[in-house]
Amino acid sequence: MYAINLENFSKRLKALYSHWNENKAELWASSDVLAVATPPPSEDLRYLKSSALNIWLLGYEFPETIMVFTKKQIHFLCSQKKASLLDVVKKSANEAVGVDVVMHVKAKTDDGTALMDAIFRSIRALYKGSEDGPLFGYIAREAPEGKLLETWAEKLKSANFQLADVTNGLSNLFALKDKEEHMNVKKAAYLSYNVMNNIVVPRLETVIDEEKKITHATLMDETEKAIMNPQLAKVKLKPENVDICYPPIFQSGGEFDLRPSAASNEENLCYDSASVILCAVGARYNSYCSNIARTFLIDATPLQSKAYEVLLKAQEAAISMLKPGNRISAAYQTAVLIVEKEAPDLVPNLTKSAGTGIGLEFRESGLNLNAKNECVVKAGMVFNVSLGFQNLQCDSKNPKNRNFSLLLADTVIVGEKNTEVVTGKSSKAVKDVAYSFNEDDEEEKYVKPEINGSDPFTSKTVLRSDNHEISKEELRRQHQAELARQKNEETARRLAGGPGTGDNRAAMKTSADLVAYKNVNDLPPPRDFMIQIDQKNEAVLLPIYGSMVPFHVATIRTVSSQQDTNRNCFIRIIFNVPGTPFSSHDSNSFKNQAAIYLKEVSFRSKDPRHISEVVQQIKTLRRHVVARESEKAERATLVTQEKLQLAGNRFKPIRLPDLWIRPVFGGRGRKIPGTLEAHVNGFRYSTTRADERVDVMYGNIKHAFFQPAEKEMITLLHFHLHNHIMVGNKKTKDVQFYVEVMDVVQTLGGAKRSAYDPDEIEEEQRERDRKNKINMDFQNFVNRVNDLWGQPQFTGLDLEFDQPLRELGFHGVPYKASAFIVPTSSCLVELIENPFLVVTLSEIEIVNLERVGLGQKNFDMTIVFKDFKRDVLRIDSIPSTSLDGIKEWLDTTDIKYYESRLNLNWRQILKTITDDPQSFIKDGGWEFLNLEASDSDSEDEEESDQGYEPSDVEPESESEDDDSDSASLVESEDEEEEDSEEESEEEKGKTWEELEREATNADREKRHESDSEEDRRRKKMKAFGKSRAPPSSAIPKRSKLR
Repeated sequence: MYAINLENFSKRLKALYSHWNENKAELWASSDVLAVATPPPSEDLRYLKSSALNIWLLGYEFPETIMVFTKKQIHFLCSQKKASLLDVVKKSANEAVGVDVVMHVKAKTDDGTALMDAIFRSIRALYKGSEDGPLFGYIAREAPEGKLLETWAEKLKSANFQLADVTNGLSNLFALKDKEEHMNVKKAAYLSYNVMNNIVVPRLETVIDEEKKITHATLMDETEKAIMNPQLAKVKLKPENVDICYPPIFQSGGEFDLRPSAASNEENLCYDSASVILCAVGARYNSYCSNIARTFLIDATPLQSKAYEVLLKAQEAAISMLKPGNRISAAYQTAVLIVEKEAPDLVPNLTKSAGTGIGLEFRESGLNLNAKNECVVKAGMVFNVSLGFQNLQCDSKNPKNRNFSLLLADTVIVGEKNTEVVTGKSSKAVKDVAYSFNEDDEEEKYVKPEINGSDPFTSKTVLRSDNHEISKEELRRQHQAELARQKNEETARRLAGGPGTGDNRAAMKTSADLVAYKNVNDLPPPRDFMIQIDQKNEAVLLPIYGSMVPFHVATIRTVSSQQDTNRNCFIRIIFNVPGTPFSSHDSNSFKNQAAIYLKEVSFRSKDPRHISEVVQQIKTLRRHVVARESEKAERATLVTQEKLQLAGNRFKPIRLPDLWIRPVFGGRGRKIPGTLEAHVNGFRYSTTRADERVDVMYGNIKHAFFQPAEKEMITLLHFHLHNHIMVGNKKTKDVQFYVEVMDVVQTLGGAKRSAYDPDEIEEEQRERDRKNKINMDFQNFVNRVNDLWGQPQFTGLDLEFDQPLRELGFHGVPYKASAFIVPTSSCLVELIENPFLVVTLSEIEIVNLERVGLGQKNFDMTIVFKDFKRDVLRIDSIPSTSLDGIKEWLDTTDIKYYESRLNLNWRQILKTITDDPQSFIKDGGWEFLNLEASDSDSEDEEESDQGYEPSDVEPESESEDDDSDSASLVESEDEEEEDSEEESEEEKGKTWEELEREATNADREKRHESDSEEDRRRKKMKAFGKSRAPPSSAIPKRSKLR
């Protein structure tokens, strides 16, 4: 269903009339009337000013429609269906510029002449008093197509109106684009560079790697399919909104044409030595164009390399001159100056312009980037900066490669402060576009030890089948060497800002002062002289020396009971005392440092029932108080969120019903599903219970994921947040909404069922249909929310649902259980098992692959974050078969990785770096992790092993001074989780059996002290002999028979 955006229509109609009035003589040829006729639809790719005006003003193209603008009226001549769509603009047009909209509905059999006469009569009536009559402005360059437009052109000429061309006025009007238009250009550019990165470049590399024969036309067809179906390029845009700007261009083998109208011929792709391959891709989104062109060099000659470097400098210089206030001609003139300075011989071969304006038209006529255009660059303009060298000659044995051309093109948006290259994520650096296969070049690369520190090894995966050709592994290593240099520079800049403030992992937990009773008079009257529990004041009263002494239940660490052989029952209460190992400190212990603390107390009783009741009451009360205080502490640290604005009358909220939520709400009632709704500024999830409601603000969403059920049992939406929120009584940064696509538990019959059982086949079909329906419902919800997020008010949030790429996934253990971990375009996630894993790729400093070596079935991945105060993330037990895929993924996402034989003590390493960042930078930064450099000899290997620790052994403190470090190392995350779950039930103090064992050991030591030195030596040797196996050379004694 088509619907015109009336807000956009009003805004742009105002812009049209104001531009027309202000520049009437200069740009609009002093025209009093504007007549724009749109031709019938065509299968050919074409760019018309009339169609552009339709889309710019109304949002859609209206074929076979005539629009006539006057100062007081707007006339539309069209069919009945189009008139019904256009009828809604009448009120908006009158409110915006005070004009009346007049509809002239043409019947199918009517040629429209009578309606045209009516329009002319109306216009003559408006200008009745004028001597010369109105001056008609029209688009002179557009020849009339179709019967209606031909009739209109004849009537216009025969009506004796003065005619003038208004092409310049429309071009100038379209040149300045608003935020919505910029977003359309950015999405088109996003599709263009992803097609280049994910389709074109991998396809070319595969063809060259496998030495296939493929024509330029075939490559063109494959690339066009990827543009028309964005999912193929891993882009989540609706196919109905995208189109090509021109058929993708592939050229090689000496025949080059740098015009966008060039065609990909039927010749095979040429990738011999000294070959040049040109690729150009243009994609449209909502009719807005983008363009990108790249040149790839194969075994480049010195002339080709030099020419490409000069071209790259010239294009970047031209882009840098596109700033508000500069002349458009300055861009091309700057490029010429660069070429004249760097390679004067190439000036005659430089293209005559540096590109054009781009938008609804691929080439906006008034914005040519040539030496003669004196127009001023303004913020909001969009340019296709395209620069090239044509018809260059090089010395090549192959006549096909003697003639070559170079081309670079990018889409650029001019902002108020800076210029944005929206296709810049497709690299054009020499190292990324030049492929070298010559033996001489390879030998030169292989003898450079400073890149990786040792002689490189050969890989089975080679880019070409000839011997001594460069391998993919070597290309990856070269890229990693460059990443290492960049990473060390980036880390040095970050650390140069000042040393870290230390390790904040052991931050103190603060709590309020614990007060059971404010004064003595508040104590309950003593009943019997026995232990009492005051539930109201959360206190335990203990009989001590004839008085009832109160203790707040929060001061009690654990309580336990035991019964001896004489049927005496003992109750043992252990209190929280400062200085106890593994005990969490609070502010009270630091306020009262001179106080004397009661560590533990024991009571004996003849009544076992009373003792068990007391223990149970204390545990229950303590559990309740701890839960309440922890929730209060968590809520105190929450960031205040904005209030949710309900959709109300603005629009109907986007709904997705029957969802479950993780983490689940608390409470003992039966869990019920709820509904997720998208409102003005956030989501709301609610169930039929009033207290089960969660609001997720759009501004708090860091990442949004949609994962359909493929090999899992659930389809889910997952939100990873900037700041924590409360779900029930749980504080979380991850909220997930999901539906189970099929029953996890199935009833299995006793008898064996046939594979052709119709009931089973029907059941499987129902499951497939249910799964597809759920996935489709989720997909529709995601698409509608993405459209909502595409509105101008959400531009700064940069929100869009990301979808995990299963084909890049691998198994590993990020926490306790094995899980399938999957990359997305911006994250590394695991969204099925709890706790969830969401790692933002932009926050990663480096990745270290540990326990990598021959014979290892598994390896570990350690992720080091840019925030060195943050603990590293370990993903253990990744199958070695996934190693190459992970390396390739890390390399393509520009993440520097290292490899090591053993696991490292990362807490100590990061502490060393933050304590002395200058030494870290001076010693080469992260290059101490370079495995190849450290394996040069055994001595270096021994030294490098000193910082390593096995993955399953906790590091021990080396001295008394490192107690704080060792304590934090021993207290692992797993133990903390178990402690928090079972702290009220399990006692980490000494049990009665442990105390008895200690006493026995103490008695044994006293006996040993009384023994003579000779007895101790004899006992020691006896024990040693029992525990030691006999040497292999010893003759076993024959056992004696009794």
